[in-house]
Amino acid sequence: MNRTVKRTSILFFSGLISTAVLAQKDEIPKGWHMMDKATSGYHGISIDKAYEFVNSKKLKSNTVIVAVIDSGIDTLHEDLKPVLWKNAKEIPGNGIDDDKNGYVDDVYGWNFLGGRDGKNVESDSYEAARVYHKFKSKYSGKTIDKSALSKEELFEYEMWKRSEGEIAGGDSKSNALELIFLKRAYTNCIKADSILRKAMAKEVYTGKELGEFSSDDADVKKAKNTLYGLMSGNDALESTNKDFLEGFGDYVSGEEKKAQAAETAPTPYRADVVKDNYDDFNDKFYGNNNVMVSNKSALHGTHVSGIIAAARKNGVGMDGVADNVKIMTLRAVPDGDEHDKDIALAIRYAVDNGAQVINMSFGKGFSPEKKWVDDAVKYAESKGVLLVHAAGNDAKNLDTTFNYPTPQLLDGSRPSNWLTVGASGDPKAGGLTASFSNYGKNEVDVFAPGVKIYSTVPGGNTYQNLQGTSMASPVVAGLAAFILQYYPTLSPAQVKMVIEKSAQSPGTTVKNPGNDEMVDLSELSRAGGIVNAFEAIKLASTLKG
Repeated sequence: MNRTVKRTSILFFSGLISTAVLAQKDEIPKGWHMMDKATSGYHGISIDKAYEFVNSKKLKSNTVIVAVIDSGIDTLHEDLKPVLWKNAKEIPGNGIDDDKNGYVDDVYGWNFLGGRDGKNVESDSYEAARVYHKFKSKYSGKTIDKSALSKEELFEYEMWKRSEGEIAGGDSKSNALELIFLKRAYTNCIKADSILRKAMAKEVYTGKELGEFSSDDADVKKAKNTLYGLMSGNDALESTNKDFLEGFGDYVSGEEKKAQAAETAPTPYRADVVKDNYDDFNDKFYGNNNVMVSNKSALHGTHVSGIIAAARKNGVGMDGVADNVKIMTLRAVPDGDEHDKDIALAIRYAVDNGAQVINMSFGKGFSPEKKWVDDAVKYAESKGVLLVHAAGNDAKNLDTTFNYPTPQLLDGSRPSNWLTVGASGDPKAGGLTASFSNYGKNEVDVFAPGVKIYSTVPGGNTYQNLQGTSMASPVVAGLAAFILQYYPTLSPAQVKMVIEKSAQSPGTTVKNPGNDEMVDLSELSRAGGIVNAFEAIKLASTLKG
């Protein structure tokens, strides 16, 4: 998770240290990710042509439930209210577990980060710190004979050694220097904002408004260059100065927590609120039914949900990929690293309550209870549920690094119902591969648009561009749901095959995010292409489930 903002999304400052300010990009239209290359010039997924195809065949559309395991959702958003899954077996607000599934009043889904008293986890610690301190007394300073360890013990020990390197080793020294840079940049932005608010005679302004503002005063010019450069470089021109600086401050605070982790065990944020017995997987009926919590908390999950299924052709906002989907919300991802137990139980809840596709736009470098997650993945596979996971935003090769959860299970098997998605872009938006995207010839299946994706955000029917593999994953989850709407008998393995086989090569070399070398996309992913809804639905039409 080093140099990335949580939940696998480039919200504001991911890559800030390593790239400072991203390459300047042309303005591209909202919804470019849905467009067709041949007719628009943008490397989108050709969704309108896909709908024309199914309409020409007069195919019946079946409702598909897509579970979004994320940070929450704005249940009142104009573009999402029509597409929210509602538990028909539950009577809202009566305080009774009507459907006897163990979760009281789970109308829209469930919040695994809540307490019975209504309190909720919003910020949490990082898994590297949790692992380091949990096993420090067991391994620190001791000679370990790895040949004498069982497979499970070896996994634990090697995980701890990686955490030691990150928290107390050479990585920590590098991180300390980065933190100094970050804090200095943040202080400069605060000073710049103070100057600009006075010069512009307004307390709140957007990045675009700042770009249009001019002054002959040297100090004001310098302040504008400082703040506008960072807002532009982080694709936050539609954000306000207030929101941008709040996000920057939160990011700096998170990095400070990481820096303190070598000496201080992380605060048990989740344990203080949830109050389950974390080590007992059978203690699973914890949490509450608040799937939004706050605008800030629900930002990521609301944006992801809109990409999948925001109401289409309703004349407001933007369109989701799929037009006959119900979004089931499972809140399990805090600002910080998610806990394996919450993820495993969220997957099981989704499966048990009818989800056919599960989107997972989150990730972390350590997974101490991986077996719980692996078992949940196998359970989803046994029930015919497709899992779609964001590849992550470290610009690293997943063939040689870690981004959990993964389809590499501890028992050596590999599930057939799993897709890992990297983020593509457009030449007018910085290049065909996103500069931040993880990749892997073996471990990333496909690429999908994940740069400057316009979608729903909380707080008064609003919309915003965000970017990250977190945005690419729901493009693919939405495509999978679209395929299943019209070809409901296809298995997860078939849907996975359809999406991979129909992915389109860009017809030119692309930039490897890890080293900027120009390579074929087949060197960065198994499919070697960018997903295409039109080609996918045509291929799906030739199969029998």
